[in-house]
Amino acid sequence: MSGMQGMGPMMRTLRTDRSVVNQRLSRDTVRRIFGFARPLRPLIAAFLVLTVVDACMVVVSPLLVQRIVDDGILKNDGGLVTQLALIMAGVAVISALLAVASGLLSSRIGEGLIYDLRTQVFAHVQRQSLAFFTRTQTGALVSRLNNDVMGAQRAFTSTLSSTVSNLISVVVVGIAMIALSWQVTLLCLVLFPILFLSSRIVGGKLAGLARTQMDGNADMGNAMTERFNVGGAMLLKLFGRRDEEDASFAAKAGNVRDIGIRIALVTRIFGATLMLIPALATALVYGVGGNLVIDEELTVGTLLALATLLLRLLGPLQGLSNVRVDVMTALVSFDRVFEVLDLPSTIQEKPSAVVLPASAASLEFSNVAFTYPRAEDVSLASLESVARRESRDVREVIHDVSFTVSPGQMVALVGPSGAGKTTLTHLVARLYDVTAGAVRIGGYDVRDVTLESLEAQVGYVTQDAHMFHDTIRANLVYARPDASDDEIWAALAAAQIAPLIQGLPDGLETVVGDRGYRLSGGERQRLAIARLLLKAPAIVVLDEATAHLDSESEVAVQRALDAALAGRTSLVIAHRLSTIRHADQILVVDEGRVVQAGSHEALLAAGGLYAELHATQFARSNDG
Repeated sequence: MSGMQGMGPMMRTLRTDRSVVNQRLSRDTVRRIFGFARPLRPLIAAFLVLTVVDACMVVVSPLLVQRIVDDGILKNDGGLVTQLALIMAGVAVISALLAVASGLLSSRIGEGLIYDLRTQVFAHVQRQSLAFFTRTQTGALVSRLNNDVMGAQRAFTSTLSSTVSNLISVVVVGIAMIALSWQVTLLCLVLFPILFLSSRIVGGKLAGLARTQMDGNADMGNAMTERFNVGGAMLLKLFGRRDEEDASFAAKAGNVRDIGIRIALVTRIFGATLMLIPALATALVYGVGGNLVIDEELTVGTLLALATLLLRLLGPLQGLSNVRVDVMTALVSFDRVFEVLDLPSTIQEKPSAVVLPASAASLEFSNVAFTYPRAEDVSLASLESVARRESRDVREVIHDVSFTVSPGQMVALVGPSGAGKTTLTHLVARLYDVTAGAVRIGGYDVRDVTLESLEAQVGYVTQDAHMFHDTIRANLVYARPDASDDEIWAALAAAQIAPLIQGLPDGLETVVGDRGYRLSGGERQRLAIARLLLKAPAIVVLDEATAHLDSESEVAVQRALDAALAGRTSLVIAHRLSTIRHADQILVVDEGRVVQAGSHEALLAAGGLYAELHATQFARSNDG
C-alpha cells in the first residue's frame, strides 16, 4: 500500500492537458494574480509556514525508528524504546494537528478566492450589453464561473501547497538519506528516471484520452440539455423521433464508455508501474543495505530508516516532475477568468450621469442611426460555440429616424419582419447605444442619465415574457421587492388575471415552471403586464405582446394592456393592425427607415406600405 501513496493526485495531474505549458501568459497576468491575492496574504503566509513544517516532519518518524532499533531494541534499553515511541506518537499527533490547521487555512483561502472571483465575474457579466448575451454560449459562460474559477482556486491551495511541500520533502528526505548512506541512496535514485519516463508517456496518452472523454461528456450534456427542457421535449414529441434520438444518444454514450475503458486500462498499467518501481527500489535497499549491515557498514535501524524514507521520497519527486503543468494549468484558469473581467461593456454609465426625473415622460428620437457592434467588441471567441469573424460587413440597420412621443401618447411601429422595429425599441432603455443622433426621455439624452434611473423609467412587455422558475409572487415582486399583497392583487386585477390566480390551490405561491411553461401564453403575458404595473414606469414599450395569442387570450391581454397604458407614454410594435388603429400616431418602418407616419385613417387614404399591410391582413382574416 505504501507504494500507492499519493497516486490519486498524481493521476489527476497526469490527466491534465499538458498543452497548457505551450501557452504564453503575460507578466501582467502573473502580477494581477498576486494583486488579487493581496487581501489573503496573511492567511497564505501562515499556510505556507504550516506546509513547510509539515514537510519537514516527514523525516522525523524514520529517524526515530533508527534510534528505537539501534539504541533501544538491539541494546535492550526498554526505557529508551518507550520514550522514543511516545515521541513518535507525539509527532503523529502534531502532524495530524498541522494537517487540520493547514486544511482549515487552505479552505479559507480557496473559498475566499472563489467567492471574490465568482462575485466579480457575476457582477461584471450582469453589466454587459445585450449584444454580449446574443452571442455568448450560456454553458461556456457558466463554466467560467465554475470550472475556471475552481482552477484558479487550486493555484493558491493544492498547487501552491503541493509544490512547496514536495520541494521541501525532497530536499529534507534526500539529505537524510544521503547522511544515512549515500551509496544506497544513489543506487535507488537510478530507478526513478524510469518512473519519470513512464509518467511522461502515460501522462500524454491520458491527457489526450481525458480531452476526448470531456468532449464526449460535453456532447452528452448538450444533447440532454437541449432535449430535457420544455421546448426540446415538445419538439421531440411532435416529430416523433424517439428511436433516432435513442440511437444518437447511445452512440455518444458508447463513445464515452469506450474512452472510459481505455482510460481505466492505461491507468491500471501506470498504477502497476507505480507500485513496481518502489518495490524494486525497496528490494534494492534491502539487498544492498542488508549486505552492508552484514558487513557492519550499516546498522539495522539505519536500513529500516532508509527503506521508509525511500517510500516517502517517491510521491514528492513525482509531484515535482509535473509541477510546471500544474502551475501553468492554474495560471491559464486565472487568465481565462481575467479574459471575462477585462471585456468592457459597450453600455457605460458616464461619471457625470444625472438621475432621470420621475416626471420625465416624453420620448424623442432625433436623427437616430444604428449599427450593431462587431463581434470582437462585445464578446469573446472562447465563449461562443461557433466563433468566427462576421461573414459580411457590419451595416447600418437604422437610418436617420426622427419622431416624438408626447407624455401620455401612444405611438405604434408597424412594418414587415426585419424592418428594424424591435431594434428601435431596444434603443429606448439603452440595451444598445445609438451610432448617431440621440434618444431623449424628458429632454435628457439617455446616455447622460444613470442606468438605474433609466431602467426605473422604462418598462417592457415582449411577445415571449420571461418568467423565472419560481413562484408567481417571486416573479411579480422582481419588479418591486417592497410591494405589499394588496398592491400585488391590485396589479393582478388590472392585468385581468386575479380570478385565475385566486382559483389556484397555492395562489401566489404557485410555481410557474421553467420559463413559465406551466402557464398558457396569455396567462404569461398577463402576469408580465401585472409585473409591469407593479414597476409603474412612465414609459412603456410593447414588442408584439399579443402576436402569438388566440383570439380569447388576445382580448384578455388587450384589456390588461389598456390598463397598463392608461396615462403612460407608450411605444408599441403591432403585429395585428387592428390593435393600434386608435394610436395617436403610427410609424411605418421599412429597412430601418420611417417611410410613412400618420393616423390609421390617413395612412389608409395615402396608400403605400401601410395600406398594403392592412389589405394583406384583411384578406387573410376573410380567408380564415
